[in-house]
Amino acid sequence: MSAYRDPAIRITLLPRDTNSAGTVFGGVILSYIDMAGAIEAHRHTGMPRFVTVAMREVIFHKPVFVGDLVSFYAETISVGNTSITIRVVVETERVGSSKEQVRVTEAEVVYVAVDEYRQKTKIKERDK
Repeated sequence: MSAYRDPAIRITLLPRDTNSAGTVFGGVILSYIDMAGAIEAHRHTGMPRFVTVAMREVIFHKPVFVGDLVSFYAETISVGNTSITIRVVVETERVGSSKEQVRVTEAEVVYVAVDEYRQKTKIKERDK
């Protein structure tokens, strides 16, 4: 079971998400990782706009299959003046399994806060 409690995103992936090998395309997973990280950045800071500047250490441990229930868990690693680093862990509950969680992917994503003119802006952390 994951050490994280509340997934940023939970979805079942469909046949349209597969690659030629019959597993879920890595780019689809990366897209959801990016969204999950952005959701965590918003939750942590309350700020409205972030842009992705880097995906670090993306590790695909195991494949994701059509029908898997995929959970994207995110936690804030660090907050700088204008950037925030989020760790995203992706786990699946395999179709027909006994609800076993399998870690399939993990990544570290860096976002920069921007204003309405798309210029870097200082991060103001939300009051806890």
